[in-house]
Amino acid sequence: MSTLDQDIERRIAREVAAWQERVTSRGEPLQIDEGWLHTPEALRTPFAVLKSAGIPPAEVELFQQRSRLRERLEACVEDSERLTLQRELSGLEQALAFRLEALQRLGTG
Repeated sequence: MSTLDQDIERRIAREVAAWQERVTSRGEPLQIDEGWLHTPEALRTPFAVLKSAGIPPAEVELFQQRSRLRERLEACVEDSERLTLQRELSGLEQALAFRLEALQRLGTG
């Protein structure tokens, strides 16, 4: 083996060791909370990756929309608007139920 190959191998080994030192010294222990325990095992890692990237699952936005619709419905005084909001809330709750059921199947499948 030439000295150039040996120099390259040593340099790669030093860089890998430095990278490993940076990675292992910054890790934090996994926080196990109630949400983690209720998440299907097959979905825990993908959701953890999304969470660490600051991207909430789409279902979170649906829950927030549902909450806002419920607040608007409680504050509504007109019957026609109330009926429209009830229909919208019903459709949103159905879509949310389908998504949660699909996630449950995906997590157990």
